[in-house]
Formats: sequence, structure tokens, C-alpha cells
Amino acid sequence: MFSQSFLDELIARNDIVDVVGSYVALTPKGGSYWGCCPFHNEKTPSFHVLQDKQFYHCFGCKKGGGVINFIMEIENLSYPDAIRFLAKRVNMEVPEDRDSADADRLRKRLLALNRDAARWYYDVLQSPDGAAVRAYLDKRAISRKIAVRFGMGASPDSWDALLRTMTGRGYTKQELLTAGLIVANKSGGFYDKFRNRLMLPVIDVRGDVVGFGSRVIDKSEPKYMNSTETPVYSKRRVLYGLNLAKKTKRPNMILCEGNLDVVTLHQAGFDNAVASMGTALTTEQIRLLGRYTKELVLCYDNDNAGQLATQRALEMLNNTEFTVRVLKLPRRLVDGEYVKQDADDFIKFQGAPAFERLLSGSENGVEFRMSQVAAKYDLRSDQGRIDYTAEISQVLAELDNAVEREVYANRAAETAGLSPDAMRQEVERAARKRRYSDRKKRERQELNPALTLQPAQRGSRYTNLRSAMAEEGVIRLLHLDPTLFGDTPPLTPEEFSSPLLGKIYGAMWHQRGNRSGLSALTGELSGDEMSHLTTLLQKPESTANASQALADYIRVIREEQTKRDDSGVDPLLLAMETFKDKKRYGGKRT
Repeated sequence: MFSQSFLDELIARNDIVDVVGSYVALTPKGGSYWGCCPFHNEKTPSFHVLQDKQFYHCFGCKKGGGVINFIMEIENLSYPDAIRFLAKRVNMEVPEDRDSADADRLRKRLLALNRDAARWYYDVLQSPDGAAVRAYLDKRAISRKIAVRFGMGASPDSWDALLRTMTGRGYTKQELLTAGLIVANKSGGFYDKFRNRLMLPVIDVRGDVVGFGSRVIDKSEPKYMNSTETPVYSKRRVLYGLNLAKKTKRPNMILCEGNLDVVTLHQAGFDNAVASMGTALTTEQIRLLGRYTKELVLCYDNDNAGQLATQRALEMLNNTEFTVRVLKLPRRLVDGEYVKQDADDFIKFQGAPAFERLLSGSENGVEFRMSQVAAKYDLRSDQGRIDYTAEISQVLAELDNAVEREVYANRAAETAGLSPDAMRQEVERAARKRRYSDRKKRERQELNPALTLQPAQRGSRYTNLRSAMAEEGVIRLLHLDPTLFGDTPPLTPEEFSSPLLGKIYGAMWHQRGNRSGLSALTGELSGDEMSHLTTLLQKPESTANASQALADYIRVIREEQTKRDDSGVDPLLLAMETFKDKKRYGGKRT
């Protein structure tokens, strides 16, 4: 690993306020800096950075850590790559160790392999072996110019053409397997993963080919096939076409379902289109989009799956800084029946000017949800209007802004043929119920230590709350004043009831007195472990009578160690679970 002296200097030269401040608008308040968290969706700042302690913590999503953790998370980098990123930022030379050098070498080899594979697929497209794919592109009205812009290629109808070509260029079968370009069969042989397909290289915002999407050109299955997860590719963190769309002059980004929708839109002049990689929209993708725009247009297919994807995306984008609109693609009349169409279909049959008009008239997220609810009921009947009012009131009750609730309540009243006063009353009644329900939920959580005191990760849950609370106290004191502990550790990590807290304690003891603070622990603790550490450090801990407090914590830990039986059942935890089940706190007796 990297030497401690190098890490200390790196962390000292990368002040966490300066680094975080280049991604998040920070405001000084109460001795720390506050801003909206870049790791989850929020409008009210719950993310703070402590300059004196050189760590960050979000009270909303509970993420936290030092400057290295922040870069790993925000830039989607491994620990060694985050070190190199920060070193480059302050013009420091990185001394390479064997492990990090091996990881870096593998990453570079895979990126080089992907680049060479993409070039080879491109060359195949231009060759006689690519005739069928070229014919398919012509059929889809995809021009040669746009195919070149997206780096499209063709995989030949062969079991090992890529395998033979890349091994001939010096790449190993293991590298091809790790990159997801070949597949191992049961007999120990290998074959090409992509065969007889249109190839769509996935290029990240740095310009690296990190993976591939593909489509068949006949009726075989699966129709679409993407790269598996690799050391250089995570589908949650990549958006197809963003490498091109980030240069757009348009004020927004259009989020589509499919790669070919993106291609067609770019060809039609909408160079702000991107698509998720076969997955629902993720928080990582939202964070990535936030670097380039604050306005999103959702343009999913107009089938049931597309509508559900739109609703899920709206839920994720709710209460974010994004302005969100929904573009509803109309169904197309074919042989007397209306059929679904995607962005690609619409451009082909209605043209770019029609899409531009549709884009200009797109609904915001609330309007979309209102239209979805209205479509479910027969508003000509009394019961239909009653049922519509009940559901739409719940939708509008989610709006925090009272003016918004009134505006949309008036619109809902008009839709249902009801008086505005009646609709507003129903919406406000639903809003009051929602606020009451949220308050009672918070109260139940506050009254239930078994919920509030536990780590977020299920696999790290405490089995002995009394001991765990004392263990947390030991960790806080070790952080606040390492001199209390002397030269010999008063406890071993094995004496802790919580393996998570024992690991944290051991790492902190190893790094005690290190001037780099929590950042020095990044190489020893995972992101989730660091987040839990910053969470427990937010709890109050007095340094008055600290020696006595430490002695009391140690006594409790050892008492509980003695009392624990083979089952590991914590009497306090059991009592809290029973307490939670009482009817007056929202549970039911069985």
C-alpha cells in the first residue's frame, strides 16, 4: 500500500472543504460547511463538512468519510485511482506499490482491450462480414455519419473471431474473460459473447470504452445484450450517449429507454439524448446527470413498462434540484389499431419538427401523474369522480409547496367537474393526514432504539445493544482523545460484541495519533464502514470525566461479554422488539 507519509501529505494538501466545494455549493454555518448532498436527492441541505476534523457526513443518507472516500464515491473510483486523482489535483507524484500497480495495470489492459475490440468491430462493419449489419442500419435509416459518431461496429457470425484476433494481438484469454468479451463453456473452452450483432460501444465521459451494448439483426434472442459488470464497467454508473450529450447547447437532457432511441434522436438534431444501460434510473446516474444539467425530460416508451419506468424515475427525482418534464409519445395508428411507439418510431414516422413540438409541450412530473390517475376512472359517473378525488388528493398531498397544491387542486377539480373549494379541502385533508402519519412514524422510530441505533447495513446489525452502545462510546473517546488510552490497548477488537465496531476500533487504534484523521482509515475500512463511523461520531460525547467514562464503557463491554450465552441473544434487544410490538406504538399483538 501507499506509505503513510505520502498519504499524510496528500490529505494535508487536499483540504476537504476545497475538494468537496468543487462539487457541492457549501455555505459556512455553525462551525462547519453545509450543502445539498451529492449522494441522494434533497432540496434542504443535510450534508455537512467539518474542516477541523477533515470529514463529511450526510444526516439524510448517512454517507460519510474523509476526502479520499468522497472522491471514490463521487467519481466512481477505486481506492488507488482516487489516490492518483487527488495526487494529480495537487501535482504530487504517486509512489506505486505492487497491489495498486497490479490493479492499475489490469484496468489499463481492460480499457485498451475494449478500445481495440471496438476498433475491430468497426472494421468488421466496413468489411464483407458486416454486410448484414450495414443492411440493418440502412433499414433503420441510420446514416453512416451517425454510425461513425457513435463508433458502431459489427460482430461477425462466428464463435471465435474476436477471440482469435485479440489473442493474436497479445491479450490473454483471462483478460478477454474479465472484460466480458468471451464466455467459458462447460468443457473448459471459450467462445465470443457477441455474435452476428450490431455493436454499440459504451463510452464514459472520460472517453474510455468501458463496455458494449448490442442488438440482433434477425429474430433471434435475446434481442439486446450488454456487457456484464467488470472492473471498468458498472451499468449503474454509466449513461449511453452522455460522452456526446455533455457537449450539447440545449438546456436539458432527454432520458430514453434504448440505445437506438438515443442514436435516432442525435441524428435528428437532439444531441442531448441519453439512455440508461438496461436498468431503471439509478442514484448514481442522477448524480452524473447533475454535473451537466438541472432539467430532465423523461421520454420512455408509451407501453405499460415505459409508464412504470416513468413513475419510478419521477419518484427518484422528487424533491431534487432537477426540473423534470415528461414527454408523452402518442400511439400510432397501424391497420386500424393504435400501437405503442418509442422515440425512434416517432422520429421515423412523424419527423424531427413534430418531436420538437412535442418536446416544447411536455408535461411536468405532477401533470403526468395527474393524467395517469385521470385515465383510470370514468369521470362521467359519480363513483368515478369520488374515486378519482380520493386518489388524486393523495398525489397532490405529496407536494410540499402550498401554492402548488392549490394550483393543481384547481386543475384536478376542473378535470373531475367538481368545485375548486371541495377539491382543495380534500387535498388539504390528505396533506394533514400525511403530515400526521409522517410524524407518528418518526415518533415510533425515536421510541424504538432497536431501529434508531442500528447500522444501516443489515449484515452489520448489532446483536447486543447495551454492549454496542458502550463500544461506540469507546470509539468516540478514541477519536476525541487518544491519550486516554495509553500505549497498550485496554480492549481487543475480539472483545467487541459487534464485529463492525471491533474492526473500526482496531483500525482506529492502528492509526491513532495520525494527523490525517479519518482519511487515514480509508484504506482499512469500506465506504459503508466509514459512513457508519461518521454517523456514530455525530452522537454527543463529553470529554469531561473522560477517564471515568472510558472505564465505565469497558466495564459494560466486559459484563456483557460474560453474560452473553451461546445463542448471542441480547436481552435489551429482545425487550425493544417486544416494546415495538405493543399496539399503542403502531404494532399488533399476535
